[in-house]
Amino acid sequence: MSDSDDYEEMLLDHAESVTSIGVCPMCVPTGQVGVVQCFGKFQGYVEPGLTCFCPPFSSVQNVSLAVTQNVGNTECKTKDNVTLTICTAVQYKINKSMVRQAVFEIINPEAQIQAHIDDVLRSTVPTMDLDAAYEAKEQVTRSMMHAVKAAMAPYGYEITNILLTDLRPEKHVLDAMNTINASRRQREAAMEQGEAEKVLRVKAAEADAEAKFLSGQGIARMRKAVAEGFRDSMQSMGQGGLSPQDAMHMMITTQYIDTLKDYASSPN
Repeated sequence: MSDSDDYEEMLLDHAESVTSIGVCPMCVPTGQVGVVQCFGKFQGYVEPGLTCFCPPFSSVQNVSLAVTQNVGNTECKTKDNVTLTICTAVQYKINKSMVRQAVFEIINPEAQIQAHIDDVLRSTVPTMDLDAAYEAKEQVTRSMMHAVKAAMAPYGYEITNILLTDLRPEKHVLDAMNTINASRRQREAAMEQGEAEKVLRVKAAEADAEAKFLSGQGIARMRKAVAEGFRDSMQSMGQGGLSPQDAMHMMITTQYIDTLKDYASSPN
């Protein structure tokens, strides 16, 4: 093979390599940015839309700016030695102005976020008993938010919200809690029922006392009226010429006859 043939073959190889290098269009979707690298070096980012790059010298990597949720479970122990599984949901997104740090300066951010969540929970929950852990939900959430925000902000990750979605003790502990609550409810119901019966009895006693008082007043008035009637009758009989003994005898005889009359007319 001559030198000219070698030169022509070299030209053909060069032409093929040149034609293999061209401009490549691509689209960056809405809600993302395209991270541009040239010869492996970060050059910036492009907004959503049509963009072009020249492989293999440059590349464009789509990075989402949407809010992402990372769900995790953390096992820890309370002050009263109850093993507790705490479910959390961390909502975060990438700060567009710090996309370089978010893409190139951190690997597996989800695992690092969960590590900070675990650290806060395992240092906070062991200082509380089980009931206090349920009541301190807002306090624990604030502690997690403060710690995770401070740790992830230098890497371009904005923590928008952290939710403590569930606290799950072991099943036998949960059953014991339900039994205790049921017993407490039954005790409260029994106390309320006892108070109600007490009120009814007090009211019944007050009503009985009032009835007896009124009955006594009625009997006293009746006896007073009878005595006044006897006195008036005795005075009338005395004025009619009867002696006190005859008047008394006549009154007793009259009452005896009235009693026999009532007895005879009674069905019993």
